[in-house]
Amino acid sequence: MQQSGAAGGRGCALFPLLGVLFFQDAHVRGYVGEKIKLKCTFKSTSSVTDKLTIDWTYRPPSSSRTESIFHYQSFQYPTTAGTFRDRISWVGDVYKGDASISISSPTLKDNGTFSCAVKNPPDVHHNIPVTELTVTERGFGTMLSSVALLSVLVFLPSAVVVVLLLVRMVRKSEGLQKMSKSGYKKSSIEVSDETGQEEGDDCMARLCVRCAECLDSDYEEAY
Repeated sequence: MQQSGAAGGRGCALFPLLGVLFFQDAHVRGYVGEKIKLKCTFKSTSSVTDKLTIDWTYRPPSSSRTESIFHYQSFQYPTTAGTFRDRISWVGDVYKGDASISISSPTLKDNGTFSCAVKNPPDVHHNIPVTELTVTERGFGTMLSSVALLSVLVFLPSAVVVVLLLVRMVRKSEGLQKMSKSGYKKSSIEVSDETGQEEGDDCMARLCVRCAECLDSDYEEAY
C-alpha cells in the first residue's frame, strides 16, 4: 500500500488533479461511540479500471507521522493493525466516484487529519485534500435537546387531540345553553317517549292496587 503525505487545506473545495477532480469535507465533527463517515468523491477523465487505487491515511494532531488505514484496488483492504484495526468500513462505490469510508466506535484518540488519495491511471495527482476530524463527548445540552425533540414528537399529537375535544365540548355546552334560553321545545318523539313512560307507571300502580284487593278478598273468604 502506498502512503501519501497530507498537504494542509481549509474549507470545502474542489481540487483539480490532472484529470482527477476531488471533493472532501475540510472538517468533520463526530461523537464518541457514534459511527462517523469520512466523505471523499472524485471524477476522472478515464474510465474506472482494476488499476484504480484508493488510499486513506491518518496523521495524529501535532505529528508528521502518517498511518495507512485503508487501501482499495478491486477489493477492500482495511488496516489490520494499529489504532483503527477492525474499525474502518468501506461505504463507497468507485463506479459512482465515491471513495468514502466510515469509522466505528470513535474515541477522542481518533482526532487528527485524514487524507484520501485516488489514482486512476493514466490520471495522476499532486495535491491531496484532507479532512480534520474532531471527536467529542455528547454534552448535557445535546442530550437535553434530543430529549426535548422526542417529547415534542410524542406529546404534541396528544395535546392537539385534547384541545380539539375541549373545543368540541365547549361548543356543545354553548349550544345547549342557547337552546334552553330560547325556550327549546321537545320534539314529538321525546314527548311520546315521556307519555309512554307515564302510562307504564300508571299501569304498574293499577296492577299493584288490583293485587292488593285480591289479597284482601281471599283473606275475607277464608274467615
